[in-house]
Amino acid sequence: MFRLAFAITAVALHLVPVVAEDKKPTVNLGGSIEDEKLQKEAPANGVIVSEKGWEALVKAWGIKDAPKVDFTKELLVVGTWNGSIFQIRTMVQDGDLTIDGPGSADKRPGFRWKVVSISREGIKTIQSKELPKE
Repeated sequence: MFRLAFAITAVALHLVPVVAEDKKPTVNLGGSIEDEKLQKEAPANGVIVSEKGWEALVKAWGIKDAPKVDFTKELLVVGTWNGSIFQIRTMVQDGDLTIDGPGSADKRPGFRWKVVSISREGIKTIQSKELPKE
């Protein structure tokens, strides 16, 4: 009976989607911006894949002391929210990165933002779309 339960558990673990990050991110930034027009500067697909994209967002949002990112090894996941708090959740299943950002229901002026790094390893698509080049 124990062997059967172990075998079923082992198979089930292979079928469970993998959370994109099991370790602490090298980039974990967040803040609040009053000008809601700047919210459109966030990447439409929720990720930054290049130094050029990162520098553009840093400049647009006035991010101070932005860390260097090795984009050959990592991606940046970007989220925004009009409520007071939210979180970024990522999951990779069959090479597809999905991003979720649940948050509070309250609405406040401006927007809150987060930028979190995740490993690029194993990611082939983002939300079922091809990884962007820039």
